[in-house]
Amino acid sequence: MNDYQSGIDGMSRMLEEALSKLSGFTRSQYSDTFQSYYQAYVSAFDSIEKLYGSVVEKDTMLANMSRALVDTAAARMEGVKKRDRERVQIDLNLSMAVFVLPAILQYKGESSRPLCDRVVSDWKESFPKSQLTPAEFEYIEKGFHKKFCYITTAVCDTLGKGDDCYELNLLRRYRDGYMRSQPDGSEKIRAYYDVAPSIVKHIKERPDSAAVFRKIYSDFIAPCIRDIENGDNESCLDRYTEMVFFLKERYFYEVSV
Repeated sequence: MNDYQSGIDGMSRMLEEALSKLSGFTRSQYSDTFQSYYQAYVSAFDSIEKLYGSVVEKDTMLANMSRALVDTAAARMEGVKKRDRERVQIDLNLSMAVFVLPAILQYKGESSRPLCDRVVSDWKESFPKSQLTPAEFEYIEKGFHKKFCYITTAVCDTLGKGDDCYELNLLRRYRDGYMRSQPDGSEKIRAYYDVAPSIVKHIKERPDSAAVFRKIYSDFIAPCIRDIENGDNESCLDRYTEMVFFLKERYFYEVSV
């Protein structure tokens, strides 16, 4: 098999295998699951790197590799019922964010960043409402130690509270205890993982970001804390769901300035 075909075949398989490994996206399993996933595609990245160093039309080559991956996602979305599309899209985005893009960047070749950027560009063209933000494996792995409380962490940073503050620890325990135990709790957490980094990124790019984060605290986080302290876990979950919906509608699709 030549390098071109090896690269195309590898890119075509990456997303489907990433989807099958989402159950390994947990604090205890992610590192080993990711490394196993990455090793399966090193030979494909080797082929892409050789091509990148030898072909004249580098952009065309990268575009072909990217489309082999993105077209796989588009094919999977075809025929999905309307009521299931959001769930399927969340799984696709999460697979890209925590396996596919970090694996491309993990190779650290001359072609890695240009290929990653091309994949993200093509993905957003195919799925305009999706806001993928590439991150390396080390960044995501580190995030597990912070329990992925992206929005609350950003809010508490703005208020001068540390990562080990009362609010963060209380909400982490609530999420990993009560929320995860609910019938749709894991799906809500997964949906949060998908949108929260982009929400925080877009808010931070605003000139009034500090005011926005303070309002999130007063309107959502502080009431959630009171609910938990009062033993009203259900009300807290309602507020949490409302917060994610509101922030997604207001900031997830916002054009960066």
